[in-house]
Amino acid sequence: MPLRRGVVVKGRPERELPGPASYVARTHPHVCFVAPHAWPVLAGDRTIEFVGGAEVQQSGLARLFAANGYRVSMICMDFGQPERVAIDGVTVHRAFRPDAGLPLLRFAHPRLTSMWRALEAAGADIYYCRAASMWVGVVAEYCRLRGKRAIYAGASDKDFVPQVGGQIRHGRDRWLYRRGLARVHAIVAQNEQQRLDCLRVHGREARIVPSCYRLPASAQAGQGADRVLWVGVMRAGKQPELFLELAARLPHRRCVMVGGAAEGEAEVYERVRARAAALPNVELTGFLTLAEVEDWFDRARLLVNTSRFEGMPNTFLQAWARGVPTVATVDVGAPVQRVASGVDALAGEAEGLLADAGRWTNASLACRAYFERTYSPAEALGRYARLFDELMPDSPTA
Repeated sequence: MPLRRGVVVKGRPERELPGPASYVARTHPHVCFVAPHAWPVLAGDRTIEFVGGAEVQQSGLARLFAANGYRVSMICMDFGQPERVAIDGVTVHRAFRPDAGLPLLRFAHPRLTSMWRALEAAGADIYYCRAASMWVGVVAEYCRLRGKRAIYAGASDKDFVPQVGGQIRHGRDRWLYRRGLARVHAIVAQNEQQRLDCLRVHGREARIVPSCYRLPASAQAGQGADRVLWVGVMRAGKQPELFLELAARLPHRRCVMVGGAAEGEAEVYERVRARAAALPNVELTGFLTLAEVEDWFDRARLLVNTSRFEGMPNTFLQAWARGVPTVATVDVGAPVQRVASGVDALAGEAEGLLADAGRWTNASLACRAYFERTYSPAEALGRYARLFDELMPDSPTA
């Protein structure tokens, strides 16, 4: 992962955010997001090719809370940014460099030592982790010792199953994650399936708070949009080559693939690149920043997701907020999505929507309405306000 030293990012102007639709917190605690990989997303750093779903959600929530009267901080790894820098009302504290330290020894130093210092420096009331990792255990222990509150939020349906997140490599880290789940003060799930798995596997009741998304002020989705869009990191679990099979079956449709290679899976991207070059109706953009991806959603007529599993993809929210229907191989439990089990079914669902203007319009209106009542920033803000009040009933009003 490329690094850049000495970066200073100034805050960007944001459109005014709405308050919660039905609930206003009586307190405004200081919330710290422990998000080691979030700096490239929060800062919009084009030199670091990383945009993760959990990081997108944490960056969005951090801005949302800050714009609505909360004191907000975030702890990120050292990607070259200053030790402490403010972006859009969010104070970012720097921890360790991704490649710092000696193998085997770096778990203790500099990773644990620098993270602990950053947790102390933040001085928050509530610490928030999202996605399965060892840091859930570390943050839970810090909060136990310091009398703080810890929240864990799931980022995928795999986070609460017995395998405890397939992307946690070491047994030590899986143990820390399980220990953290047992000790955090609250657990947030994206959907009912995650809530049930958390209760069944870990014996903890989780609070459902759907992901949220704010449509950029610059969004210009319109009737002229005609692309069939795929967005994601190129890894085996996302099955990007399935989208290329779909594109081959729909040669009259303009198809766009957005995303770069996942760490350790460069061969997947190379296969996609070679296959895409042979399909005249496919454009492969490579890695784009979150802001750059938004422009492609403005041009999308349909979003296709080919993953084996998801939680609630941010791409679905980006599409539904614009009234763009989705077709996917994975069922996320949303009544407005269309689920297809293979490439033939994908092609049938996609072409059925694209070729029938009335059907597409009805699907578009349903997507937009569902988004507004379920995934709007106001809805998320109200739900988190209730949770914060329950965690800190005696904290002073801001």
